[in-house]
Amino acid sequence: MRARPRYDLHSANAPIPRRHRYNADGLNFLSHIMKITRLRRRAISVPLPKAIPSAKIIMRSIDCVLVYLDTDAGLTGEGLVFTLNGTRLKVLDEMIASLEPLVVGLEPEQGAAFFARAWNEIGFLGRTGVAVIGLSAIDMAMWDLRGKAANLNVSRLIGSLRETLPVYRSNGLRLNTDIAGLQEEAAGFVSQGFRAVKMSLGNAKMADDVARVKAVREAIGPDIQLMTDCNQQFNAAHAIRLGRLLEPYNLAWIEEPVPSHDHAAEAQIAAALDTPIASGENEYTHTGMLDMLRQKSADILMPDMQRMGGPTEMIKVAHLCEAHKTPISPHLFCEMTLSLAAALPGVMIGEYIHWFEPLYSTRIELDDKGHAIVPKDVPGWGMSFDAAAVERFAYDQRK
Repeated sequence: MRARPRYDLHSANAPIPRRHRYNADGLNFLSHIMKITRLRRRAISVPLPKAIPSAKIIMRSIDCVLVYLDTDAGLTGEGLVFTLNGTRLKVLDEMIASLEPLVVGLEPEQGAAFFARAWNEIGFLGRTGVAVIGLSAIDMAMWDLRGKAANLNVSRLIGSLRETLPVYRSNGLRLNTDIAGLQEEAAGFVSQGFRAVKMSLGNAKMADDVARVKAVREAIGPDIQLMTDCNQQFNAAHAIRLGRLLEPYNLAWIEEPVPSHDHAAEAQIAAALDTPIASGENEYTHTGMLDMLRQKSADILMPDMQRMGGPTEMIKVAHLCEAHKTPISPHLFCEMTLSLAAALPGVMIGEYIHWFEPLYSTRIELDDKGHAIVPKDVPGWGMSFDAAAVERFAYDQRK
């Protein structure tokens, strides 16, 4: 008897079986099977209303590669990845382009086949950095396309867990704002309906950081969640001393107190403080997150869609964190992570940031509890790029 061929189902070389279609009587019939025919890319630059000083750079623009997966049935899936101030945007674009042969010809439902092929191909370069970001862009578009092909929002495609998601207002309350300005801005966020806000830490004098947190807490009151972000500026000793001084202000978390690669120092801080430590936005794929979980580096993990490897890896991370009883808060990409997070366990809160908002034809809406409403009845991500905005911000439209 001839032995059956054995296949590694996780291999990029595993055969992709032909999918059969059936009519109402259960009889097999031939019909058109939708195929991906082309990957399109568009480089755009969205200027920020005003420059934002951060710990390491001054942010002036959000520069993206928009990815479109076209099909022979007229449906298109969308995704994006970005860099700040246009730095090495061309590198991202070329990485994405190099992966086009791995996705053209697949069906929208064969996202795992693309991921396995791409995961195998980028192995030589390493499964971090630009290679993973290129994979992520296409994976995002594959999930959007699959939802559109099934006429389901991504949340429903996976299996919806919730229809709204708590969110915190990000990208405000920066170090260059004085205390009066902080209080006015924080109160304004609350008046817009947000029930959680995040502010920056990192002053040279520890007492200044404490005074600023005290002022914001006074402005928003005791019932609004207050997060802080250190942007990797401290060492462990400084972070522990500061964290203890901030305990009276009931912080939801202290984010990235030390350089993001120093998981041992993060673990030291997390063990020393009652206030939760949040980190992980700069880690890559589920393997990086697993390392953080094993080291107990943070009380809350913050997977970033483009550094994770797209939604496919984000789902793995959510289940790893569930097994380790560690909550997650997705970083950035709120127009896509909203629908994804609606189906994932352990998501405690999402980030609301307006960086990509000008690119979309619709906006995220809040309910009266300050929760973002999942666009559950709109297929794919539930939000699509605004063609006029893409043209307006496109690099090739610049004078």
